[in-house]
Amino acid sequence: MKPDHKRLVSISLMGPESGALCEVDCTCGKITRINPYRYDTEYTDAKCHPWHIEARGKRFDPPQMVGLTHMGLAYKTRVYSPNRILYPMKRVDWDPYGERHPETRGISGYERISWKEAAKICADEIKRIQQKYAPEAVLVESDMHGEGKNVAPSHGCPNRMFSLLGGYTQQMRNMDSWEGWYWGAKHVWGCEPVGEQNPQGNLVPDIAENCDGLLFWGCDPEVTPHGFGITLPTLLCYWFTELGIKSIYICPDLNYGAAIHADKWIPVLPGTDAALQLAIAYQWITNDQYDKEYIATHAYGFDRFADYVLGKEDGIPKTPKWASEICGVSVWTIKALADYWAENIVSICHGNGGGLI
Repeated sequence: MKPDHKRLVSISLMGPESGALCEVDCTCGKITRINPYRYDTEYTDAKCHPWHIEARGKRFDPPQMVGLTHMGLAYKTRVYSPNRILYPMKRVDWDPYGERHPETRGISGYERISWKEAAKICADEIKRIQQKYAPEAVLVESDMHGEGKNVAPSHGCPNRMFSLLGGYTQQMRNMDSWEGWYWGAKHVWGCEPVGEQNPQGNLVPDIAENCDGLLFWGCDPEVTPHGFGITLPTLLCYWFTELGIKSIYICPDLNYGAAIHADKWIPVLPGTDAALQLAIAYQWITNDQYDKEYIATHAYGFDRFADYVLGKEDGIPKTPKWASEICGVSVWTIKALADYWAENIVSICHGNGGGLI
């Protein structure tokens, strides 16, 4: 490699599990290329001792090349993007202490200001809004991980700061990484909280050894897990097919995963899959296709649920015909799905967005 060329081994931080090694080629101090790191260029299998899974006479070995997200591979574009803001800027005709000219928002240009001036403007604006309206007039958009304050306290600095300033209005998404979220997912889904198809908790070996079918409910293993498992879910899906495991996709659109892996795609109208689930439960209950002993020892409130499904609560039996008119799935397809699920060993797959439709 030429003196003005360097190859750095860095880390891609594109997702919680994507702190993966990557090779960054640089020329004269600028990024020229980002490539996935290959372990087998410097290490042998005997040295790495990688995990593997064996089932039904076949073996799955993890790839020796680190998977990177699309964002990680294209990070050079972000670094050198002309739209990247490198320092504070202010609209040329906007004076926080005078005329603000809201009518030229999106029209007038910008000028560079110092970090000190930017910090003062932010602080003064917060105080102005709190004094003129109320502390709750300030909207704080929070990230996840600990903001629920259930066991571990919040580790978000904005929340703490605005609490000391008298209060705020909070906007946040799911409270990730708290104990109910973490352990609840394991017990309800049978897998890790966000449903990555990684070899965790013996989930993948269990599927490989015992499953007849996989039900991908509202998820796309070709897209949504890339911030976590990258291409590992893709490889596992191909391997499951090689093992003879059927893949059934329930999703409104023929997403990438369904297009590549599905043995059966069941399109459903958006926001109506709850009706489909109730109709499946109706089939199981009325045809005596569920494990009563398991329900008796592992479920609470099943009697009330069954009453609702059978229509004893509201007078509306949740039959396949009732569900079909709501979700758009044919009656015979609902019945066939319920029968297949009851008669075979089927595992539900969720992955970063499933199973919400």
